[in-house]
Amino acid sequence: MSPHAGIPSLKSTTSEMSISRKHILDLDDFTAEEIQLVLDNTVAMQEVISRSVRKVPALRGRTIVTLFHEPSTRTRVSFEQAGKILSADVINVSSSASSSKKGESLYNTALTIQSMQADIIVVRHPHSGSPNFLARHLDSSIINAGDGYHAHPSQALLDLYTIQSHFGDIKGRKVAIVGDIMYSRVARSNLWGLTKMGAPVVLCSPPTLIPPDFVNGFPKTHPFASVSITHNLSEAVKNADVIMALRLQAERQSRGRLPSLREYSRLYGINSETVKLAKEDVLIMHPGPINEGIEIDTEIAHGPHSAIQDQVTNGVAVRMALLYAVASANGGDK
Repeated sequence: MSPHAGIPSLKSTTSEMSISRKHILDLDDFTAEEIQLVLDNTVAMQEVISRSVRKVPALRGRTIVTLFHEPSTRTRVSFEQAGKILSADVINVSSSASSSKKGESLYNTALTIQSMQADIIVVRHPHSGSPNFLARHLDSSIINAGDGYHAHPSQALLDLYTIQSHFGDIKGRKVAIVGDIMYSRVARSNLWGLTKMGAPVVLCSPPTLIPPDFVNGFPKTHPFASVSITHNLSEAVKNADVIMALRLQAERQSRGRLPSLREYSRLYGINSETVKLAKEDVLIMHPGPINEGIEIDTEIAHGPHSAIQDQVTNGVAVRMALLYAVASANGGDK
């Protein structure tokens, strides 16, 4: 059976991407062409999701394990749903239910899972670099579902897909990323994706929530050379096509980087006055979960400009495309 079975309009060049896609760890080693290929194949996956019977045999016989050492709803459930729609066997393992509670290391846990013939391990972990470590030492394919402050590639790809679906293109679209840049793996992966796809990006946050290596901007030879940084929200969102608010990670704020949530909301919260400064058809985005009334007003989060629910929906199709690409890299159909 062809691995394309049941998936219409899937790009025949998927195998070209698959050659170098045994693992998906971040977008730093993706080319713009590879990113576009994932987005194009996501369109085909969306068509599958829209059917009355959402099931294709593309990954029949494959086993996917989601190994989550941090709480998650959107990412874990969407990977699970994506795998099941593609007919893979999907097993969920959380840290609370694994031997890590007994002191077992991440490596030994993953090694055990691999020994049970897992083809793909989807990993979320609080320590940056954990998926990269596993990719170096295991035979199973590794997909990074978020590691520390480092990366969240599938979130960035679904954000790119949401922008492309709304506007028809990404190149030249001004994107203002507002909020907790310091601790945001979403922001870092989006920087790689947006700059590779030709979108001008403005980062906006309090000075204390800008990473030290970002403070002085980026030299001309840096991949993020086109990215600008400001601490003024009005300046950041002026004529923006997209405003992407980030979750203020309150669990990190005990380190004293903000005087109060009220002050943060007053200076950096996305509200109706903020939206007026952007383009008339501005798209409002947020990776979730949202602290409504702090990062973004409720009326804006659920208003006509909001694509937040679209992001959640698009996440399933994007993760279907990623699972398919990784499985194709490892020999297609079993």
